[in-house]
Amino acid sequence: MVFGYSTNAFVKFSLTEALEKIARLGFKGVEIMGDRPHLYPPDFNASRLAGLKNLIEKNDLTVTNINSFTLFAVGDTYLPSWIEPEQKRRDIRIRHTLDSLRTAKTLGCKNISVPPGGPLDGSSWQQALQLFHQGLEQVVPLAEELGVMVLVEPEPDLMIETTAQFKQFIQDVKSKAVGLNFDIGHFFCAGEDPARAFEELFEWIGHVHIEDIASTREHRHLIAGRGAIDFTAILKAMVQLRYTGHISLELYPYVDTPDEAGRESLEFLRPLFDRAGLVTA
Repeated sequence: MVFGYSTNAFVKFSLTEALEKIARLGFKGVEIMGDRPHLYPPDFNASRLAGLKNLIEKNDLTVTNINSFTLFAVGDTYLPSWIEPEQKRRDIRIRHTLDSLRTAKTLGCKNISVPPGGPLDGSSWQQALQLFHQGLEQVVPLAEELGVMVLVEPEPDLMIETTAQFKQFIQDVKSKAVGLNFDIGHFFCAGEDPARAFEELFEWIGHVHIEDIASTREHRHLIAGRGAIDFTAILKAMVQLRYTGHISLELYPYVDTPDEAGRESLEFLRPLFDRAGLVTA
């Protein structure tokens, strides 16, 4: 198990600078933002990807996840989405996911994370769910062929927010190549106990995002230790269930102070990991 830091906190820096900074902070893993300004797949030919892979190895880092959630290169945080009415818009999301799977394979990463359908914008939940499944069916064959997981990440105000909604979605997924990116803070924002949600969803979890959230449960990622999340309970659940996937710190609001945010979170979380018996590199 490797503890990484997401480059989406370093959008004011190049990907090369982000990798070097994350390594200097003491992290052994890196979650790479699969979007501009970092790793938008169409910007990387085979030669440039090979150079990136060498740089990752030079910094002694493991790629914990390719974060393919946002699409700032051609849209925004959520759009184009899996569930928009226009086929052309949905095709952009599908193509981005296919490209991200190939990129992950090249970099030796076992998973990518994707959004759970964008805002409903007037569509019914069932209509949106059907479109989401149709889109996933177009990426699953490649995911299975490459051995790279497509991890859906529930998020507040999107189509899938809660444990119950994810379970309703996953029951109709026939492929083992589709799983869950478990964002601890997102389940807390949805009014749930993250430790209990982790236990209930464990069989599908392929990667974990960690950050803190205020007691108001407002969806704003905070430096670990500055919010109200009971990390001890969730870490104990990971140990008891023998979770072996990677963990990535996600602090994208701290673009002006990513080093300080990462350092403070690392100093807060490392002792908790140790006390819980969670062994990470």
